Amino acid sequence: MIKFLDLQAINEQYRAGIDQSIRRVLDSGWYILGQENEAFCQHFAEYCGVPYAVGVANGLDALRLIIQAYEWDAGDEIIVPANTYIASILAISQNGCTPVLVEPDIQTYTLDPHKVEAHITSRTKAIMVVHLYGQVVDMEPIWALAEKYDLKIIEDGAQAHGAFYQGRRVGNLGDAAGFSFYPGKNLGCLGDGGAITTGDGALYQKLKALANYGSHKKYENIFKGHNSRLDEIQAAILDVKLKGLDADNQRRREIAAYYLTAIDNPHITLPTVRDEHGHVWHVFVIRTDHRDALMDHMNRHNIQTLIHYPIPPHKQGAYQEWNHLSFPITEDIHHTVLSLPISPVMRQADVVRVADVVNHFSLQKSVAVGMAM
Repeated sequence: MIKFLDLQAINEQYRAGIDQSIRRVLDSGWYILGQENEAFCQHFAEYCGVPYAVGVANGLDALRLIIQAYEWDAGDEIIVPANTYIASILAISQNGCTPVLVEPDIQTYTLDPHKVEAHITSRTKAIMVVHLYGQVVDMEPIWALAEKYDLKIIEDGAQAHGAFYQGRRVGNLGDAAGFSFYPGKNLGCLGDGGAITTGDGALYQKLKALANYGSHKKYENIFKGHNSRLDEIQAAILDVKLKGLDADNQRRREIAAYYLTAIDNPHITLPTVRDEHGHVWHVFVIRTDHRDALMDHMNRHNIQTLIHYPIPPHKQGAYQEWNHLSFPITEDIHHTVLSLPISPVMRQADVVRVADVVNHFSLQKSVAVGMAM
């Protein structure tokens, strides 16, 4: 079986450093908000090219805390892509703000900046850009809109650790950025974890307090905060893996480059790459009108695939008030996308096999197999 993502193998390459870091934390006797957290946050901020980073419990909290820190009023609007993972939208609505869904670019799957301005109103406070699948949103027009309308830019960088745009990394392209370190991310810990990056010193201080019960000093609470902290063991593990992130991302680029060259099937639409050096390929997403048949075909050849994501946010039960809405581009994406295996530890022979099996997919063969079953 060619796994979609072999987390055990990914972490095994860091095993010695991870073992050492866990032992160091155990021996220290300090497990929350200690030196490991401080070290990782400093290193991650430097990596992203910003002065500040705050470790938090997960990626949703990272986005949620950013929005809370700005203290916008109930009903204020935040523009967000309609095809994002639901966490981006939950962070908005859980703060009492209104998510304003905007269609993506069908070629890149990221927010279409040319569709944004039509959705800006007097209540719009921010644009949340989601660097989906590892590709950075086209930021030049977003920066122009933010300046024109005095809007904040919030980055959802959960799928784009290390990605570049015009020489700057994700995490340094807006006012603040939220990251997830869920185990399957390009930079993943061994549990849940997240971080916020920013260049705003006052915002940083407020976020640090909000993530720690609204407190800078124990038992003194200046905000109605949360318990959302990156623990010492996860911070230490992330600090080990951060050192290898660029190399891991480069291997992802190599696999993606092979897929883009080798896959040639009239039933398959390959992803469009704006910048081959800036994309970090969290997932390699193709589109096909025959997704179920292709998934069956891949399974029969012992190749695991996944769907990112099968149901768009506006069709989820959590947002029943939106179920009547129509976003044709988003719906087309969610009905046709399929993610192929890609990871920094994939053997080249497996990469070649995935491409070969995709190329041998045909509707005639799928129909014949289905009839035989």
